[in-house]
Amino acid sequence: MNLPRNGFKNKSDELANSSESPIANPSSEAKKGPLSFLSGSITSLSFSLLSLFISKKIVLYFSIHTPNYSSPIAQSIAAGFKTLIIGISFLATFTFGFIGLGLFLVFIRSLIEGNSDKTD
Repeated sequence: MNLPRNGFKNKSDELANSSESPIANPSSEAKKGPLSFLSGSITSLSFSLLSLFISKKIVLYFSIHTPNYSSPIAQSIAAGFKTLIIGISFLATFTFGFIGLGLFLVFIRSLIEGNSDKTD
């Protein structure tokens, strides 16, 4: 292959070589099956339950151990930190639960599509 004088490849050379690459061909990727979706859903929902358990423990801890500082700035920082920690823990719970629910719905859809492909 002759390179142009500027040292760069021609676009036509790139297009001709791109079809040979297995990475560029999306049909060479393996399709995920229903078992993959189900295992991902179960994993995510179990993380959601674990996060919910931890979130409840965090709320219980912060409700029992109220911050008592003489400085109003320290009291404000402690309240903000407490709110941040509780918010992040419940955000993790929601995120894992939402992902688990979505993967479960994809699992059901893949079962329905699998049945319709076999009957056609």
